Amino acid sequence: MEQLSSVAVAGGGAVGLTTALALAQAGVPVTVLEAAPKLVEEYRASTFHPPTIEMLDDLGLAQGMLAKGLIAQTFQNRNRNEGIVAEFDLGLLKNDTRFPFRLQLEQYALSVAAYDALLRLPNADVRFDHEVTSARLDDDHVVLDVATNSGPQQISAPYVIGADGAASAVRRSLGIAFDGMTYPERYLVLFTTFDFAAHLENLAYVNYVSDPEQWFVLLRTPGVWRVLFPTDASETDDALEMDVDSQEHLQRVVPTGADYPILHRMIYRVHQRVADSYRVGRVLLAGDSAHVNNPLGGMGLNGGIHDAVSLARALADVWQGHAQGDALDEHAERRRRIAIDYVQAWTHQNAVAIAQSDLDARRRQQNELRATAADPERARRYLLRTSMIEALRGPNA
Repeated sequence: MEQLSSVAVAGGGAVGLTTALALAQAGVPVTVLEAAPKLVEEYRASTFHPPTIEMLDDLGLAQGMLAKGLIAQTFQNRNRNEGIVAEFDLGLLKNDTRFPFRLQLEQYALSVAAYDALLRLPNADVRFDHEVTSARLDDDHVVLDVATNSGPQQISAPYVIGADGAASAVRRSLGIAFDGMTYPERYLVLFTTFDFAAHLENLAYVNYVSDPEQWFVLLRTPGVWRVLFPTDASETDDALEMDVDSQEHLQRVVPTGADYPILHRMIYRVHQRVADSYRVGRVLLAGDSAHVNNPLGGMGLNGGIHDAVSLARALADVWQGHAQGDALDEHAERRRRIAIDYVQAWTHQNAVAIAQSDLDARRRQQNELRATAADPERARRYLLRTSMIEALRGPNA
C-alpha cells in the first residue's frame, strides 16, 4: 500500500483541481487522482458568477480566463413571441463585487488553468489513469482502492476529498445518502456557430426564453452558441441524437429553412440532490459529489467552486494547526445548508417559472420581472441572489 503524506483529491475535474490548487497554494501537499488518461476537456457548464470570479482571481486564474472568455454585462428574460421581458444589468453590483458581470467561458478552461498552475507547484501531484473505486476510514487515515492502467492499487492518505462527480465512488462507498428528485424531462443541449444575434434583436449573451409549449435557454461562449431545450418524454435518446430532431428544435428558435451547423450535442437527465453529509471523518465531499441541480441559473459549477475554496481554507487551517476538526464540520454544514436552502430552492424555482404554461400565471411572472428590472434597488437585490453573492454573504449583503 502506498502511504501518502498529502491530501488525496479523488477527481481531476474543475472542482477537484480548484480544491487542490487552493490547498497547495495554502501550503498543504495534495495528490489528485483522476480516472481519465488526460485532462478532460468537455462541454459542460459555461457561466462564472461574480463571486466565483473573485475566488479564481485570488487563486491567480481569473485574468487569463477573462482574456479568453466573454464578459456578459447583462442577462435577459425573454418571451419567445414578444422578445425581451426584462433585462438585468450586473453593473448594479459595482459596489458589491470587483467583477460586476458574468464570465461566459467553457468549464474546461478552468480545468486547464488550474492544472497548469498545479504543475508549477512542488507540493502538488496530478495522476491520470487513477480511478478511485472505493474509500474506507481507518483510524488516522483513509484507504482508497484505485484502478490504474497497471492494475489495482491501494493508497492511504490522511484526508480525502471526494470530487469525483454525481456518481461518486467515494460517497457511495461510505454509504452517504444522496436524496432528492429527478425531473421527468431530459435536457437536450445543442452547440452551433449560427449567429442568433443577427436574427434576434438586442440579444444578450445569456437568455432565458419562456414559452408555454417549449422554453429554451440561449447562451453564448467564445465561438459558439449553446441552446438548451427540455424534451418530451416520448422522444427517445436515439431520436434526439439524430440530426433531423435537433434541426427541428433549432428551427423553432429562428426558422431558417436551412440546416443549422451543429458542433456537438448532449442529452442528460436533470436531478436535484444533496448528500446527507459533506463530511464523514477524514473524508469530505465537494461539487457534484455533494450536490447536483438543474442548470437554470448556472449555479452548479459555481457552487462547486465555492465548496472548493471554503473546504481548502478550513482544511488548511486544520492541517497547519490553526483550527480543530470542528472547523471542517462547520464548513460542511454551512455548504450543505447553502445547497439546500439557496441553490436547490432557487434553481427549482427557475425551472418552474420558465416552464409555466398557465397564461395568467406567466403574465404575472413577467410583470413582476419587468417591475423588478425597472427599479434599481429591487434589481440589485435580485442580482445579489442570482449572482450567488447573497448565498455567500447572507441576506444583508
